[in-house]
Amino acid sequence: MADQSSSGDVAQVTVEEFMQMSDEEKAKLPKARQKKLAKMVEVAKKKAAKGNAGEAQRGVATPKGEGKAAANKQKKKAQQVSAEDLMDNTPRGEKKILKKMLPAYHPKYVESAWGEWWEAEQFYTADVEEALKCGDDGKFVMVIPPPNVTGSLHLGHALMATIEDTITRWHRMHGRVTLYLPGVDHAGIATQVVVEKKLARERNLTRHDLGREAFVNEVWKWKDEYGAQITRQLRKMGLSVDWTREEFTFSKKLSIAVNEAFVRLYDKGLIYRDTRLVNWCCKLRTALSDIEVDYVDITGRTMMKVPNHDDEIEFGVLTHFAYKVEGSDEELVIATTRLETMLGDVAVAVHPNDSRYKHLIGSELIHPFVDRKLKIIADDELVDMEFGTGAVKVTPAHDPNDFACGRRHNLEEVSILTDEGLMNNNCGQFSGMRRYQARVEVEKALEAKGLLRGKTDNPMRLGLCSRTADIIEPLLKPQWWVDCKEIARRSTEAVRSGELKLVPNIFEGTWFNWLDNIRDWCVSRQLWWGHRIPAYLATAKNGSSEWIVGRDEADARNRAAEKLGVDAAELTLEQDEDVLDTWFSSGLFPFSVFGWPEETKDLEGFFPTTLLETGHDILFFWVARMVMMSLALTDKLPFKTVYLHAMVRDKHGRKMTKSLGNVIDPLEVIGGTNLDQLLQKLQNSNLDPRELEKASMGMKLDYPEGIPECGADALRCGLLAYTQQARDINLDVQRVVGYRNFCNKLWNASRFALSNLGEDFIFEPENLQKAVKHGDPMDLYILDCLNIASRDTESSMKGFALYSAVSATYKFWLYELCDVYLEAIKPVVNGEDPDAKSYALHVLYHCLHSGLRLLHPIMPFLTEELFQRLPNREKHDDTRSISLSAFPQSSESMAFPGAHRQVDSTMEITKSIRSLRAAYNLTPSARPEIYVLCRDDQSFEDAQKTSIKITTLSRSSKVEILKLGSGNIPSGCGVSVVNENTEVHMALAGLVDVEAELTKLRGNASEKKLLVEGYQKKMSVPEYEKNVPQSVQEKNTATLAKYKQEMETIEDLIDRFEQLRSG
Repeated sequence: MADQSSSGDVAQVTVEEFMQMSDEEKAKLPKARQKKLAKMVEVAKKKAAKGNAGEAQRGVATPKGEGKAAANKQKKKAQQVSAEDLMDNTPRGEKKILKKMLPAYHPKYVESAWGEWWEAEQFYTADVEEALKCGDDGKFVMVIPPPNVTGSLHLGHALMATIEDTITRWHRMHGRVTLYLPGVDHAGIATQVVVEKKLARERNLTRHDLGREAFVNEVWKWKDEYGAQITRQLRKMGLSVDWTREEFTFSKKLSIAVNEAFVRLYDKGLIYRDTRLVNWCCKLRTALSDIEVDYVDITGRTMMKVPNHDDEIEFGVLTHFAYKVEGSDEELVIATTRLETMLGDVAVAVHPNDSRYKHLIGSELIHPFVDRKLKIIADDELVDMEFGTGAVKVTPAHDPNDFACGRRHNLEEVSILTDEGLMNNNCGQFSGMRRYQARVEVEKALEAKGLLRGKTDNPMRLGLCSRTADIIEPLLKPQWWVDCKEIARRSTEAVRSGELKLVPNIFEGTWFNWLDNIRDWCVSRQLWWGHRIPAYLATAKNGSSEWIVGRDEADARNRAAEKLGVDAAELTLEQDEDVLDTWFSSGLFPFSVFGWPEETKDLEGFFPTTLLETGHDILFFWVARMVMMSLALTDKLPFKTVYLHAMVRDKHGRKMTKSLGNVIDPLEVIGGTNLDQLLQKLQNSNLDPRELEKASMGMKLDYPEGIPECGADALRCGLLAYTQQARDINLDVQRVVGYRNFCNKLWNASRFALSNLGEDFIFEPENLQKAVKHGDPMDLYILDCLNIASRDTESSMKGFALYSAVSATYKFWLYELCDVYLEAIKPVVNGEDPDAKSYALHVLYHCLHSGLRLLHPIMPFLTEELFQRLPNREKHDDTRSISLSAFPQSSESMAFPGAHRQVDSTMEITKSIRSLRAAYNLTPSARPEIYVLCRDDQSFEDAQKTSIKITTLSRSSKVEILKLGSGNIPSGCGVSVVNENTEVHMALAGLVDVEAELTKLRGNASEKKLLVEGYQKKMSVPEYEKNVPQSVQEKNTATLAKYKQEMETIEDLIDRFEQLRSG
């Protein structure tokens, strides 16, 4: 039928006609029409190629394709379940009512009900009385790094939670009193920022429009919403935390601890108030600690966007200008990267030995814009006379080096900025301007006065607020500080002595470098959300005043009266408006959650904790703070070991941020989601329009089909598999789908096993021993595999090598139990020998019972579901939940290396036979005759003992074991070399129609060739690398490589069949 998409004669051009047209005729068509017809031609060619292949298949009696399609269709139909099948009708909190096993794994059903039951039964509630009796080795205690209530958790949090819960479950299964304590952090700056953005976006209001009390109420609403969301996410992930001890860093209980800590540190002389330079964020209007500042290096002139400025701002240049010497024709030329700060200059420093300026020391300079004289001073610490002009401007209120110089010379400290970043009243004609607007205007004014001497590129490092990306301004502010020197020294000594261990130890150097060079910690923040500093400005009637620290106003009043020598009733007290740095309260978390400063049973029984697990990115923010605070306030380390996991990045290696559109909620992986829902989540966020566009594009490229439902167990397993990387994890969410398939394999294997065991099966340990004594190689092999998996998993868990624990359990279940043992015992369990059947079933049950317990810390839901389905388990194991059962241990009595060697040889032979089947395209129903040729006695004996197993596993009609030089091997065999001592011959007569297979393969080769040529053509167009997005290029490259590999495989098959035909 002719295409009707265009008008006139053009519309009547068919695909067939287009294929016959010359290039000149094609060029006369509209470009859009040319492009469309060209695509239609490509499609037609592919269909033709497929048709040739299909015709070849239909021309011979090869039912493989049709049979396989029909079988798959039937299998898929059998596995379909209704919505009712997936519903769980268990009353909330009760033990799950188990239905008949579904034909396939469905995480929604499997993971239902168990979490509520665990919680209702308080399996994870720690008994403090037991903890007080058992000693350090008999308990395991860990507090969760409390997530910020800024929003829902992302996959980085999911990794943290999975690691911690896996370790906790393993300790619990070793019989230890176990406490994994949950909580969330009020996150002062972070939470205030997101709520302010929300107010601006939804109501066009600032916090100042609302006032402090009303704004704080808005933040509490946010906390209630997202705190509940966080706990819901943790429950969905199966965390075995003690919910009865859940904490919030801004709760009344923990706020008492914060106040007490501040007062005690103040009374010890470790907290003081001083006016110093701080890192100031004009966007947030608050001071920041050194570790809340990010740095960016620029190599020269760079234009950058700055919050609250419409135009891009110039950085990375030195502006040179002159100050005139009063009463002289001389001038001093200086250079600065922050020209606006010249409005706060109070001096110019030169080196005392610099002959160019010696005669000017003590003279004064004329400031061109403000009524201020600048002294020329000599300072050999600040000035390098070989650098630049050898003259340095001094702005004590806005530069750390200048501040120190000013204190040495008793210089005036002139501040030029307001808290919002506007030029203040000390700036003359520039007062009221934004700081970088003033930079431009000062340059113009200097040029107008003939004082500008040029500009040069200058590499520099800019400090940025980690929350807002605003340029940090050093400002002179009165703040509260913690003297860290002594507690930092004790913290480093604890690691050097081995009393505190950092795992992996590659982070020890970072720990020492930071703490050995620590500066005092500014703990006050000019925010509204957070713990108000328990300090009061006490003023007496005689006008004298003093800052007083007290647990509450009454305590402060009594302290002030004593210090000022007046009656308490005569004093007026005003509490400091500032709040404490979030990390101050978080630093108390390991002991404040147990009731400190009260001497509670929980504090005695659970503190110090055993382990702290967290990301290495907050080693300074949080870990060091906790160690210092705990040593200062309890004289104890808060934990014995710190395990630092890697940072989670996206699959491209980028940091996960909302602005990139690569932040994924773990629930989106657990339950699945589509692209529209992912994009809608971005629409509902606080992103500005430009960020939203960029984020949406990133989401479309990475998740064009959304995210399939994987379940919590698959997510946990997938995350743990990544933990081999110490610093960064480039996480591809699609890899988690592979572990969902693993769950399905476990489900199907268990379903097969349970159907063979039957409801009446009762495991009897003495029968397992009989099976061992009987000594079937396959039974001993799988018991040896289980023994090795138990040994390796235990060792991996002890050493925090969780990826190895995943590998060990995955290998046992998938490659040894499912792929080998279950296949090998099918003839036995379906056979007539009752003893052999009993032995196999007891070994199978033992492998299920132990294998599920091995896997439980990693996959809690699926293992509980299958554990509870083991028939008559309570007759030998009355554990109510798998999470309370004993973790399997290896034993010399269950090591059978000889049997393992025999079966390994069996599997090598089987693998070679399977490869031959695939190489010659045999149908699943084909049962070829196999001849195994052995060149030495050991190989011959091993193969003889397991020939029946080889027959079963390779789906062969018979397997004949031959010694070299004995027996006859028929002609027309396919051959595969197993190893230096063994080779396999497969008789193909009557199983393969060589000519039909060659015709089919050549058709397939033609199709693949077209695909390869299509991609090569697409990727060779001019400026392909320039115009095509990198992600699309990567996808095209991978697809082309895939088609080339498929083409090579088909060509190899063609060669094999041609050899067989000629042979």
